[in-house]
Amino acid sequence: MNRADPCVTVTVLTGFPALFGSLDAEGIIKIAIESGLAEVRIVNLRDYTDDRHRTIDDRPYGGGPGMILKIAPVARALEALPPARARREVILLSPQGERLQQGFFEARAAGADLVLICGRYKGVDERIRTLVDREISLGDFVISGGELAAMILVDGLLRLIPGVLGDLDSARGDSFSTRLLDCAYYTRPETWRGCKVPEVLLSGHHAEIRRWRRQDVLRRTRARRPDLLLNARLEDEDRRHLASLDEAGSES
Repeated sequence: MNRADPCVTVTVLTGFPALFGSLDAEGIIKIAIESGLAEVRIVNLRDYTDDRHRTIDDRPYGGGPGMILKIAPVARALEALPPARARREVILLSPQGERLQQGFFEARAAGADLVLICGRYKGVDERIRTLVDREISLGDFVISGGELAAMILVDGLLRLIPGVLGDLDSARGDSFSTRLLDCAYYTRPETWRGCKVPEVLLSGHHAEIRRWRRQDVLRRTRARRPDLLLNARLEDEDRRHLASLDEAGSES
């Protein structure tokens, strides 16, 4: 990879490219692309059809409701892509895939060439799955198509590219980046409708502020996502604080 190449390339295969019209108009994605750190390509699957109606879906063999995304436009679009700058990873966005996790972004922010196939309709021709490296889902729910999922994946990845955020430490402290939820934050005014900012955050005592934030991370995670604590990297002080929370809960 030479210095002029983007760090991350994401190609999206979709039958509805207009949905991505404002993707790079604002915010982090715009910064990543304009700075040359990332490239996002939107490929219209309808350009790879062979009928005058540019059809990318058809009825399923065996009958039943709904339409199925055809394999031919997808295969042709993949074959027409320019050579990869790094190892190319082809991903199908589908509710049947593995659940997307923060670690996926962290592992690829230093350099990746991703191709995202947006699932649509009732489902995809099963043979499309033979063309992909993995299948990813946002969660246990269904939306109209993979386009929104692709936008989320692009945003989650590009914001971690070194040089995109003004302060990368801001991203490193996000929820799930540390395998735990993030702590509470406050800004001006100090008091709003009787609700005051915790005194420790106004003290200027950096060690105490760090300690308060770490304890708040543990409190929030224990209350909202206790499952995350099972695999979290915890220090002895963390375990003592969690034990004190458990004792306080049992006494209440």
